[in-house]
Amino acid sequence: MKYLLLSLALLISTINTAAAEKLTSYLITPPQVLQVDTSSIGITTSQAQSIQQILTDNQFKDVSGNLQWGNNLSLRLHIDSADLNPQSYRITIDKNTITLTGYDWAALFYAKQTASQLLRYSIKEKAPLPTLNIHDWPNFPRRGYMLDVSRDKVPTMESIYQLIDQLATYKTNEFQLYTEHTFAYKNHETVWKNASPLTAEEIQAIDAYCAARHIDLVPNQNSFGHMENWLKHNEYLDLAECPTTCQTKWGKRKRHSLNPNNPKSFELMQELYKELLPNFSSKYFNIGGDETIELCEGLSKDICAKKGKGQVYLDYLIQLNDAANAEGKLAQFWGDIILNHPELIPSLPKNLTALVWGYDDIHPFNTQLPKFKAADLDFYVCPGTSTWRSLIGKNTNAFLNLKNAAIEGQKNGAKGFLNTNWGDNGHWQPASIAEPSLLLGASYAWNYTDAAIDHLEFQLNEYVFQDEYGYTAKALLKLGDAYLKAGIPNGNANAFHLMLRRYKWTMNGNFQTKKLTIAELNAAKQEIKDALEILAKGNPLCRNEAILKQELVQAANLAIHGVHLGIARLQAPELSTANINAATKLQLIEELEPLIARHKELWTIRNRPGGLDDSAQKLQVILDYYKR
Repeated sequence: MKYLLLSLALLISTINTAAAEKLTSYLITPPQVLQVDTSSIGITTSQAQSIQQILTDNQFKDVSGNLQWGNNLSLRLHIDSADLNPQSYRITIDKNTITLTGYDWAALFYAKQTASQLLRYSIKEKAPLPTLNIHDWPNFPRRGYMLDVSRDKVPTMESIYQLIDQLATYKTNEFQLYTEHTFAYKNHETVWKNASPLTAEEIQAIDAYCAARHIDLVPNQNSFGHMENWLKHNEYLDLAECPTTCQTKWGKRKRHSLNPNNPKSFELMQELYKELLPNFSSKYFNIGGDETIELCEGLSKDICAKKGKGQVYLDYLIQLNDAANAEGKLAQFWGDIILNHPELIPSLPKNLTALVWGYDDIHPFNTQLPKFKAADLDFYVCPGTSTWRSLIGKNTNAFLNLKNAAIEGQKNGAKGFLNTNWGDNGHWQPASIAEPSLLLGASYAWNYTDAAIDHLEFQLNEYVFQDEYGYTAKALLKLGDAYLKAGIPNGNANAFHLMLRRYKWTMNGNFQTKKLTIAELNAAKQEIKDALEILAKGNPLCRNEAILKQELVQAANLAIHGVHLGIARLQAPELSTANINAATKLQLIEELEPLIARHKELWTIRNRPGGLDDSAQKLQVILDYYKR
């Protein structure tokens, strides 16, 4: 038989080029090697329907052997740890037979996902599957997704389970829920009582749900910086590096970071670890440690002067690592602070894993990762969805950030690829805004190819939104790039969120807002409106279809409100919100009031009520400012 050998999922021809391209578009994670017989049909469409049902019935079962039924049709499932490498699998389609072979049960599970997508192609396109062979494996051993559940929004259990199912389809094998104060520690109700926290029993249930889908649920408890939800309570104030205002690189701050030289800070973390970690089966634990902006600016200033800021940070990090090890866990930590002191990287404990994060499209992973590699440390590359501080996304930035991370991570031998989704400043963006970056990030983490982005819109409609007309993904992708029309420099927020976040700050004092113009804001508004017209034509049939459109319309309308505020400020004396004329202020009030009400209505459909008041209050203060 005549075969074509293809690597990096470059499929040249099966029956014809168009069919080949269509088949490839159904594969979420492009296979490393694909062999296709250009002349032979392996499985007919009617046979594909039968096999798909059997495969679905056995998707979460660790079974092997031959599953046979009428007409000599068979699905063969095998484990082979001798001839395959960890996480790798093979798929063979011959006449009337599909054979899936995995290194272990997880690899066989990955094979099932790919096989299901091949069968979906045959069924949806009413096309036979050619005889073919696939040999596949991931570029990154650890492929993760991290969701922020501390910036107000804690999803319901149903929402978490749906997300895990989605991650499993994408062959993701690590999941983290970022927590600061949203775990129900038994001795610290003051901290979490209004946050609808995750309980020990819920974590155990999530852990089991993940394990059944070959996903490692890694605990994530920040332990140094970003402790403001603890330190804002007076009973924890003695643990703060800056109990009163300090001058930091973020301006004047207080009650943000722990004082690493107060023994009680470490004692608190030891207590939390002992209670939190037994609920997770993972051997890993993310201890945080990022953005310790107050370090050495407050109570530890004197000791920092003697030992050096980097050494003070490292000493406390080593303590946290020892505490994690004492609980049977291997620690991960955010790598941003130690990168400020590269001479200390070789002094890090060798059992630590550095999480090297950066969210700009040109973040210097290429210079940062080699520093950890040279120190013989495990490290992850950690890009992000770029959805926080955006309302409707920053897709171009996100996609380039994910691409950069995948390429540099693989080049430098990163152990993992962790895609992060944060909720800064009220977590106003709905979950669906992250769908493009979630899917594309998973594809890049498995096997980066340039072609993956070309299939993104189709795959979103096919697998996420189930929109037969194709409009939902088209609208979402258009919304996610509307920020480009505003024409301002790239940064950690887009123009729409900047206007709401910086409603009373000077526009000329920020490198992004000082570049805003009325014409470009109007162009961005038109792009959003055009996207909403496309969305209205969509017909998503996914599980959340009833809420999906409502969430996207709400996010888009908040973005448009940001545009209106920006235009009003550009027309006001001194570009000030306070100086907007009375008639325009009234229009802004009448526009924002129902948006706040709608924000509250939609929140609890997918999320717990804790955090809603805080999130809504961040909008309410803008409204109150209009009314002054």
